[in-house]
Amino acid sequence: MNDILTGLNEVQRAAVEQIHGPVMVIAGPGSGKTRVLTYRLAYMIESGIPPQQILTLTFTNKAAREMTERIEKVAGDKARKVWSGTFHSIFARILRIEASKLGFPSDFTIYDTEDSKSLISEIIKSMNLNPKEYNSNTVRNRISNAKSNLVTPLIYEKDIQLIEQDRSNRMPATAEIYKRYMNRCYSSGAMDFDDLLLQLFRLFQENPDQILDKYRRFFQYLMVDEFQDTNYLQYAILKKLLLYKDSPRNVCIVGDDAQSIYSFRGATIKNILDFESDFPDVKIFKLEQNYRSTNHIVQAANDVITYNNRQIKKEIWTERQEGQKIKLLRCASDSEEGRRVCDYIVEMKNRYHIKNAEIGILYRTNAQSRIFEENLRRLNIPYKVFGGLSFYQRKEVKDLLAYLRLVVNPKDNEAFKRIINYPKRGIGDSSIEKIIQIANDKNIPYFEAIPHSSASGKLAQSLQQFYLSIKETQRIASSGSAYDAAMHIFKVSGLSAEMKQDISQEGLSRLENILSLMDGIKEFTEQDELEEINTQDKTLSAYIQSIALITELDELQEGQEFVSLMSIHSAKGLEFDAVLVVGLEENLFPSFMSFSDSEQMDEERRLFYVAITRARQHLTLSYATSRYQFGNLRMNEPSRFLEEIQQDRFELDTAPRAAIMNLWDDEPVSTKNKYIPKKPKYTDHAYPVKASDPKLISTGMNVMHQKFGNGKVISIEGSSDNRIATIFFKDIDEPNRKIMLKFAKLEILK
Repeated sequence: MNDILTGLNEVQRAAVEQIHGPVMVIAGPGSGKTRVLTYRLAYMIESGIPPQQILTLTFTNKAAREMTERIEKVAGDKARKVWSGTFHSIFARILRIEASKLGFPSDFTIYDTEDSKSLISEIIKSMNLNPKEYNSNTVRNRISNAKSNLVTPLIYEKDIQLIEQDRSNRMPATAEIYKRYMNRCYSSGAMDFDDLLLQLFRLFQENPDQILDKYRRFFQYLMVDEFQDTNYLQYAILKKLLLYKDSPRNVCIVGDDAQSIYSFRGATIKNILDFESDFPDVKIFKLEQNYRSTNHIVQAANDVITYNNRQIKKEIWTERQEGQKIKLLRCASDSEEGRRVCDYIVEMKNRYHIKNAEIGILYRTNAQSRIFEENLRRLNIPYKVFGGLSFYQRKEVKDLLAYLRLVVNPKDNEAFKRIINYPKRGIGDSSIEKIIQIANDKNIPYFEAIPHSSASGKLAQSLQQFYLSIKETQRIASSGSAYDAAMHIFKVSGLSAEMKQDISQEGLSRLENILSLMDGIKEFTEQDELEEINTQDKTLSAYIQSIALITELDELQEGQEFVSLMSIHSAKGLEFDAVLVVGLEENLFPSFMSFSDSEQMDEERRLFYVAITRARQHLTLSYATSRYQFGNLRMNEPSRFLEEIQQDRFELDTAPRAAIMNLWDDEPVSTKNKYIPKKPKYTDHAYPVKASDPKLISTGMNVMHQKFGNGKVISIEGSSDNRIATIFFKDIDEPNRKIMLKFAKLEILK
């Protein structure tokens, strides 16, 4: 028995030994949570508790497998008798046994997301509803959220608030779709993932004496990992098993309220915050010693999380050395941020001999990966995007690029096939095959075969609209900018309407990716910082060629080390020697959607807490004072989270002092309103500029630039339209900039 407890610190050991009654283990980042879970299970088995009486619930199958393997090393084969798995896998196992009580066959089908969306689309069609108004993914998410909150179709249709929300979203028939969906699942002997929870709750609710009592007696001990990520329904099921007369209430929950970041999936932090009120005699153990990070990183995390309203107080600490102070990068633009972050990665690799595999770039939204991917490629640094495809491999990005490819090159048959019926415009496979046959017979591109088609009615109209939209965009591209052409085709193709209709989390993410692509095109057409860029072609054709060089990058060789790029949500549970958290600006991180809700702002802060605690030795934070958003260059203020970290945690000597000092003003951070967004000086531009005639600009003049602010013209080279000015801007990190005057949009100051 003592062998099991060897190597545990005092609090870890106490948590392992407390195997009876309600137990709550608050496990800070890097505090040995998995070790405590594993050893506690082994200790319970070695103490004589029958392993089949233990139910252990995790959030991933991987976590369940790893736990079982670790327990086996300590407790032997008996560990395999523990009921260990995810909520869905364990509940599906019970439902297979008891399905007949609910009128389902024991071999019921489990619908995945695509199955559910397909069935919902079929129901929408059968009800003669407009699929553009009733997006199947949005409806599926609406139904999923209802189930997670124990809202059945009967309750849904009587809930005035839900019905009003559907009306405002122009989807008043959602309640009827939900009812038909449940009926269709039942008649098909099928359950979706949410039903595995909802139907189990129903099983226990409708059979308290026969079924529920059986499983209460069967599972005498419960353990739940990552409890802060449970939703309302999951906790409701646990309470069914635990809260009854004469219950031993042998439950151990393990989690960290400070790492609760999945509310968009239905998780509620209230479960862990209110656990003590449900179990007043709970024994609480706080794992506060951090074994992962250096002291500066640990203390920065403590600084930040103290600003949250409702939380379980703890103070993480470490015996590790102070380590490197936090690096802060203040960048003039998002493109500069991408360059400086990746250049700093090279510096760290050379100075500290950090391997690629130990470096992680973390961002708030997946759409931010683009600029870092491009700069890593520039430096020939291998990388991998986690939690999603590489930016230019994402479907929505490839779809829009296919439209642009066809505009630039009407002979691009692969682009034609990809988009001819996307978004759906009633051009079926047989119609497409006829067009291809015409093209082959006449030896012309597929696109040019459209006017030769013999189609009639709606099909002919759809083909003509598609053909004319490409032709019109070609005209715009020939006389206007690449951005104007891209924006036009995005709208007239139907892609814009299609994406804006999907208001689910996944739909919003796809729209963010498209807007990021559009911002990249805008930046490509307006880039005026470097002489060598200014002299390049700014046409749509040139842009497509530059993108082709990126998308043709070879796949990583097996075993090759790579820098990891991922959203912070995807990084939870991981750790790196060096972490770079980017895009720390108001409206981006924290997200603009959190400003009106203190609970959402708290979750944004927890997300930042998770991000910085992924770092073992080196933590770098960066922000850009201007960023292309929705096609406009916008001024950004640094994230409020940077202000919440004490100044002495930062490496002041390696960044311009102004980059730090403007964050800590005379007003104490603790007195600031945390939920009202800061007001930027300007909304559309970094500085309000009225462009002067570039021919009037001469050496010695003071000028204003929309991104860089006040500057002085040091020298001018070249003649006529090709004049290039060297300008000193006092407020940026690299003050001397070469700018081609005809592109610069400078205002002469009196």
